[in-house]
Amino acid sequence: MSSQQITHHRENAEVYHGDALCRQKSQELLQKINMPKGLLPLDDLIEVGYNESTGFVWLTQKKKKEHLFRRIGRKVAYATEVTAFVDDRRMRRLTGVKSKELLIWVSISDIYIDDPASGKITFGTPTGLSRTFPVSAFEEAEKMKP
Repeated sequence: MSSQQITHHRENAEVYHGDALCRQKSQELLQKINMPKGLLPLDDLIEVGYNESTGFVWLTQKKKKEHLFRRIGRKVAYATEVTAFVDDRRMRRLTGVKSKELLIWVSISDIYIDDPASGKITFGTPTGLSRTFPVSAFEEAEKMKP
């Protein structure tokens, strides 16, 4: 996505600054779109923005972060800026998130829960490949800062 498109989507967005407020708002957003709360375990958040009319969301943190989701044994890397278009049980056109598969890092472009009753969440790549895991593996971040 070009910076011009991002600027367009940031117009009329709710924007929050500061780690504590950004963390709270990112949790509220995940809850609002019915996604697990531990999906974005970011640290030192600088800014969180959400344009409700377009569904565009962005989260900016001070530095890149790697997080190990122990329950599924997967390492995920989060860039300094993570962006997505969100709606109910879905994050699409995601940028700034990669998962380690064997020895390579794979970009994640879609995250969705097709059937909430199944307890499964699917992560898709730009190439069309996807993996499905239990939603419970992402319910809470393993270590939360006070």
